[in-house]
Amino acid sequence: MCLIVFAYNVHPSYRLVLAANRDEFYERPSSAADFWKDHPRVLAGRDLKFRGTWLGITKDGKFAAVTNYRDISSFEISAPSRGKLVGSYLTNNQDADHYLKKISARASKFNGFNLLLGDDHELFVFSNRGEKQKLKPGIYGLSNHLLNSSWPKVTRSRKMMKAALDKKGDALEEALFCMLADRHVPPDDKLPSTGVSLEWERVLSSVFIESPVYGTRSSTILLIGKNRRVRFVEKVFDGQKEPWIVSRFSFAMNKNSRPCQH
Repeated sequence: MCLIVFAYNVHPSYRLVLAANRDEFYERPSSAADFWKDHPRVLAGRDLKFRGTWLGITKDGKFAAVTNYRDISSFEISAPSRGKLVGSYLTNNQDADHYLKKISARASKFNGFNLLLGDDHELFVFSNRGEKQKLKPGIYGLSNHLLNSSWPKVTRSRKMMKAALDKKGDALEEALFCMLADRHVPPDDKLPSTGVSLEWERVLSSVFIESPVYGTRSSTILLIGKNRRVRFVEKVFDGQKEPWIVSRFSFAMNKNSRPCQH
């Protein structure tokens, strides 16, 4: 993922309202969101190169998503795929807190990442360029820097999320997808400096990214209701002109879903 914007325990009907864009090279193979055949309780897209994922949820209410921390100077091409951090959590029986304790010892082996991790009871963010935080109710933005960084698209999308939260159902979904389609490019003096060229800082600065070889590959809306119903909608973009491929899922989370603590 390149941008995750979410409201945690803020909306009157939803415990979690989340909107996310996955940005990637168009040539990298991946599959659209679906329940995995080898792990039928996991709903997620899949990176077909390393078999991990960027965002997913289980029928038990475990949720995870990852963004890359952009740090060109420390990038190691041989480092393990960061998508495995998400896939491993979704397919095991550990709760979020215990899983984070497990991976923290080897987090430095990965290139920079931010991991958003939760279950039916708690929500955490962890970065191997920052720290672990247990999140309180609020509106958050996570891109390729730390949580709630002052990057223009993070600040802009958090404001758009706040404005969308007076809506419900289809109207909320429409407002969130409108936010994820935002192509606004801030002025050069507002751009971050992350080690790429100014031209690429401009390309990467918008919520929805477009370029000849790299851009927003999918947009996802995840709503977890206080009634334990999950709504998951994904739009997949292949780098060509629309139409998008749209997938919709809705289910009730399993009861008594507290993960095991190991």
